[in-house]
Amino acid sequence: MRVPILIASGCAVLALGSSPALAAGGAGVSTASSPAKPAAKQAGTASSPVALSTSGGAGVGFGPGPRSTPTHPVVPGYRAKIIRGVAYAPASAPIQVQRAIWAGDRIRHKPYIYGGGHGSFNDVGYDCSGSVSYMLHAAGLLSTPFDSSEFMSWGNGGLGHWITVYTNPGHAFIEIAGIRLDTSAEGDPHPAPGSGPRFRPLLSDTSGFEARHPTGS
Repeated sequence: MRVPILIASGCAVLALGSSPALAAGGAGVSTASSPAKPAAKQAGTASSPVALSTSGGAGVGFGPGPRSTPTHPVVPGYRAKIIRGVAYAPASAPIQVQRAIWAGDRIRHKPYIYGGGHGSFNDVGYDCSGSVSYMLHAAGLLSTPFDSSEFMSWGNGGLGHWITVYTNPGHAFIEIAGIRLDTSAEGDPHPAPGSGPRFRPLLSDTSGFEARHPTGS
């Protein structure tokens, strides 16, 4: 079930003042003319995703296809992969997507702390929207932490090519390149131990959440 601390004002404390550009919704990301193979939400393989409803961030520039390293793990293709709890970024994804995934890896052992990640992006623990904010900040798509209510007006409505933030007044999580980072273990058949942000499979049912994606599509 979802994190039990879900209150009307959101699962995190209100963020500090916002930037008129990045905080308003990822404005200023580099544009790609037409990403050829966005990460499919449900079907497809790493080398051959299919164009169903997608989980992503339209308009971000493509990365150079880096070699996999312990701090920047990658897999071939267009879909991320979770291996023993570590998220491997797709080598063919935009660099912003890769950076966001690698940022999620850096906090995947952090505990759940209500309000964590809001006084500062670097914290000892994170709540739901704090962890989403951390990933988006690493990608250059957010300049100040947002709570789940603020994410309801962030970026553009609907699904993105690579990054989609699902949010409501009580909870937020992010789906990116075919995987999800979430403090809730709902829909995770093999949840990692502990609380806090963990990489998990995509949710099959996102009803009750508003989908948002970075500006630029």
